[in-house]
Amino acid sequence: MAAPSITPGETKIGWIGTGVMGASMVGHLMDAGFSATVFSRTKSKADALIEKGAAWGDSPKAVAEASDVVFSIVGFPSDVRSVMLGEDGALAGSKEGNVLVDMTTSDPSLAVEIAEAGAAKGVASVDAPVSGGDVGAKNGALSIMIGGDKEVVDALEPCWNAMGKTIVHQGGPGAGQHTKMVNQTLIATNMIGVCEALMYGYKAGLDLPTVMESVATGAAGSWSLSNLGPRIMDNNFDPGFFVEHFIKDMGIALAEAKKMGLSLPGLALSHQLYLALQAQGHGRDGTHALQLALASLAGVDWKGR
Repeated sequence: MAAPSITPGETKIGWIGTGVMGASMVGHLMDAGFSATVFSRTKSKADALIEKGAAWGDSPKAVAEASDVVFSIVGFPSDVRSVMLGEDGALAGSKEGNVLVDMTTSDPSLAVEIAEAGAAKGVASVDAPVSGGDVGAKNGALSIMIGGDKEVVDALEPCWNAMGKTIVHQGGPGAGQHTKMVNQTLIATNMIGVCEALMYGYKAGLDLPTVMESVATGAAGSWSLSNLGPRIMDNNFDPGFFVEHFIKDMGIALAEAKKMGLSLPGLALSHQLYLALQAQGHGRDGTHALQLALASLAGVDWKGR
């Protein structure tokens, strides 16, 4: 299909999912000059956007009917299927030439299914999961991993630039989701290292902020250490990214690895530790709350810095 023309002030944007990250992301699109129609399961989460000038759509289908390009960032693959392919979903409300962009971390196979269903109706589909959490979303500095037709992906550049800093087209439908699985696998075991290292320093009686001065900028440094380490030390486990969503992501990666006959024991260990954390009541905390499960396992009374 021909690549659409996407221009701030002319192209109408639809947005489904105004949670921890989505509200900031569509806010950046509005700041860039796009008009927006939004939908969220909990309407109150869209109140600030509506006050800012966004219109409200009563369903994903209604959002699509009012839009040229519809973005979604929801919780689970089942939610993606509902808001994109359901009877009242975005595809049902789309017309030929529209574009659907799912930014949820979801099943690669579902991204392919959406692309095929869209193509049958003359609607382009792009999978574009992101990394960077609430901080990256608020700062418009997300890493965006994109799968889909290159011409369509290139046409969406004004949107990508409003939301992210690292924008890479990875290949055809599903390639963005596979790349996100690489990202989540990297994070999974790194978070174990961050939490265990801080617990070691704590148990050794070190001043953790002083320790960070030595280790955060060297070979041991990472985004998780620099951005989530201070939250761990402050006992602030508010979510930038929910534990329950990370468990979902790791489950997708493990399932895809199984299909490929690939053993990923480090990822499997992290998945089990996060399931224990969820069982302890921390499913809606941030992923750095893994510190609490590991401290419990080690018999450490964690109090932070």
